Amino acid sequence: MPAIKKPSEHFDVLTWTGTGGGSGATRSITGLNFQPDFIWEKARSSGSGHQLLDSVRGVGQNKVLASNSTGDEPEAPNTESLYGWMSAINSGGFTITNGTSTFDNWNKSGDDYVGWTWKGGGAAVANTAGSIASQVSVNSTAGFSIVTYTSPNTSVDETVGHGLNATPQFIITKNRDASWNWDIYHKNLSSGAGLVFEDTGAGAGRWSTTTPTDSVFTVKYNYEHVSTNRFVAYCWAPIAGYSAFGTYTGNNATDGPFVYTGFRPRFVMIKRTNTTGNWNITDTSRNPYNNTTVALRPNSAATESTVGTVYVQPLSNGFKITNNNTDTNGTGTYIYACWAEAPFKFANAR
Repeated sequence: MPAIKKPSEHFDVLTWTGTGGGSGATRSITGLNFQPDFIWEKARSSGSGHQLLDSVRGVGQNKVLASNSTGDEPEAPNTESLYGWMSAINSGGFTITNGTSTFDNWNKSGDDYVGWTWKGGGAAVANTAGSIASQVSVNSTAGFSIVTYTSPNTSVDETVGHGLNATPQFIITKNRDASWNWDIYHKNLSSGAGLVFEDTGAGAGRWSTTTPTDSVFTVKYNYEHVSTNRFVAYCWAPIAGYSAFGTYTGNNATDGPFVYTGFRPRFVMIKRTNTTGNWNITDTSRNPYNNTTVALRPNSAATESTVGTVYVQPLSNGFKITNNNTDTNGTGTYIYACWAEAPFKFANAR
């Protein structure tokens, strides 16, 4: 029996179509089997930026971070007052509020939207496992924690407690107080290498060479640790049948590699690491049929129609690449992060 029989109780994808309405009007987006703690939203049919919010930092028009921007909190330029924002997190979803303009971010009439959502641990608690004190919201069942911390006035690497009691294999960090790169750790990058969300670069020396442990991760001075600045980190450890973080080698052919995950993926994020390449996200809510995988890019505000199809085909026990798009299947190496729709034992072919 898998540890998580129903992945939709911990991670899920919402889609909706904007209804417009007047300035300041609110709308509830529902359909989840949990109260989300981390919400990542993107307009699918307009070029609005990605919107990342969480229950630890709080929601509202001054809390947005954008994966396609180095902007601080609020994401710079702050367009939420014009184009709308998330105003509350609720049981089963969240509330959105229209801005004073065309509501592009969340609720423009006729536009399509997607929200990728994770369940954390609700209210954050203090963690003193690292040399930097942190606040953590932990869902240990699903291997996910939201971590906030303030860097001390030092110029050496420090450690931060993540609260998982398991070693994270995928960590996303962002400086909340300055225009700064997103810094991303993945277990299959070379020692000390890190990626950033907001561009297409390959992995570079942005991360400490000290690997994370089951209690802390090490933040590198002048990257994930800048004196007196506040940071947020999203940390994941793998859970069999629910989440997987790994690598594969592309073959530059239309009959691409099969990647075993042990479950039918609900969400797959891929990035090329041997050279430049776009990030790509596909999911089975926007793409309910095999091999019709329209992508969105964390490094870009581009619409689905602009990005096009990247042919990431979900299967009952993993995914297969069925095209030689260089962002997912050139001659090179790729990392991925994915979460389940159903464990292999319970997955049905579509």
